[in-house]
Amino acid sequence: MSVSSSPLPASVQIYLDRTKQSSARVVPLTGDASDRRYFRVLPPGGPSFVLAVNAGPFDYTSLPFVNVSELLSAMSLPVPAILGEAADHGVLALDDLGDVTLQAHVGAAPAQAHAALYRQAIEFIEVMQRRGEELRDAKYIPYGIAFDVEKLTWEMDFFIRHFLEAYRGVTFAPGDRDALRAELGHLVRTLAAEPRVLCHRDYHSRNLMLSGGRLWIIDFQDARMGPDTYDLVSLLRDSYVDISDQDVDESLAYFLALAGRAGEAETFRRRFDEMALQRNLKALGTFGYQTTARGNTVYIQYLPRTLRYARQQLHKYARFAPLQELLARYVEEFR
Repeated sequence: MSVSSSPLPASVQIYLDRTKQSSARVVPLTGDASDRRYFRVLPPGGPSFVLAVNAGPFDYTSLPFVNVSELLSAMSLPVPAILGEAADHGVLALDDLGDVTLQAHVGAAPAQAHAALYRQAIEFIEVMQRRGEELRDAKYIPYGIAFDVEKLTWEMDFFIRHFLEAYRGVTFAPGDRDALRAELGHLVRTLAAEPRVLCHRDYHSRNLMLSGGRLWIIDFQDARMGPDTYDLVSLLRDSYVDISDQDVDESLAYFLALAGRAGEAETFRRRFDEMALQRNLKALGTFGYQTTARGNTVYIQYLPRTLRYARQQLHKYARFAPLQELLARYVEEFR
């Protein structure tokens, strides 16, 4: 996270007063695409910590972040410790993991250094899937929600509405919108029918922090069940980082070796590419929404890479030819 000029909300001062840290210096940080705000607190003579300020009060015992944190901690995965709360004012206090995301590190470090971190990130996915099955329990929120047909369809409709229509100004010819939804529906049903594992849901380079010489996982509150390719797609077809096909192949081979599934390389890559297409289209919808509905233009810079990734999948498989042809009528990058 980086420094922001946002004013301090009253809830931050309330938390500091309650914890007798009123003299601490507070530095606003930039957040993510959510409505949460973040603040670094620097107490005199003590270690810094971060306050995550939600849009409103929450019930601590049922907050998804707290629930999923407990689950991931039970797997011995590195997540920030929860240090305190003022739930009635929407505040959660967390370990300060610094400002270096995997995205930032990739941009500044030699290839060998970030290759080792990507292997570590893949190891975390294998642990999440394996231990996620072993620890399956209805008390954990992610086991009750999934990337089902309804959720995946909603994301594709979001892409149509917020990227094609709102951001690109598309006006569909008669029948084309319905035809596009039908083609996307084929993809959605394929993905929704796959066996489900525990997924972080947003496992990309901006949600992996480098602190103390190791990676840490953040922003995991939306975890749910989904295809075993989902988090790998988030990491390796990441809108924020360029990753070559060779690196993707090597990374997938490493994951399959860890999982004892080395013989699945060809079919797994096909399923990975199908998931990548859906997720990249979904990302385009998110970027379009952030730009047009929220006036947040920071994501425009990531559109070309995301479009390129989606185009690669569309042209790679014959089954996507009708979908590619429909999209190419309205978005030249898909041609």
